[in-house]
Amino acid sequence: MAAVKRPTVLVVDDEPRMRELIRLYLAAECDVHEAEDGLAALRAVQAIGPDLVLLDVMMPNLDGWETLKRIREETSIPVIMLTARGDVPDRVQGLRMGADDYIAKPFDGRELAARVQAVLRRSSGQVEASAPIRRGSLTIRPADRTAAYAGRTLALTPKEFDLLALLAAHPGQAFSREKLLDRIWGPDYAGDTRTVDTHIKNLREKLGEGAGMIATVWGVGYRLVEVADAQP
Repeated sequence: MAAVKRPTVLVVDDEPRMRELIRLYLAAECDVHEAEDGLAALRAVQAIGPDLVLLDVMMPNLDGWETLKRIREETSIPVIMLTARGDVPDRVQGLRMGADDYIAKPFDGRELAARVQAVLRRSSGQVEASAPIRRGSLTIRPADRTAAYAGRTLALTPKEFDLLALLAAHPGQAFSREKLLDRIWGPDYAGDTRTVDTHIKNLREKLGEGAGMIATVWGVGYRLVEVADAQP
């Protein structure tokens, strides 16, 4: 029987003791690689293709924000931001730039391990493989996790893809923010509903002329509207 492949996690932090601590927390379930700054992280992403990146924000040479930006230009690998700056504006900035989760230091090791496993589960296929979903100019292919609008491929993060695919699979159905958190982020997600709003904003920006397909249901959440109902 073939062995089950262990997920590979890249830990990026300029503090050796922090990298070693995270390694101890994750070693039971993951193969852990390390990088001491953003530049080393970018090289490691190209070399090993990790399943997830744990990325510190405050680092020399290339900080976490710029590193995240460059990672997102090349890949949709899940990224969890790690930082001592846990205020709301920083969390929103990270999510808008494509981070999949955000953990403030100091953190509990058990929570870190649980959040890593939750993101890995979601990124491995929250939406089951099925026939392509077509809604007007929008095409979603769950089998290879790609999406396009009017023939233009959309560069989506894993959760952006899952969110768009869920809405497109149920056109016209209103989903509350709480329901979307439960379906996409999982019941163990510890964030708040503003996470959904941030990802919807990102999706609308990436859809461009198709942004109106994602309609706000005031007091409830969001739904994918029929093409004829979409507003520019």
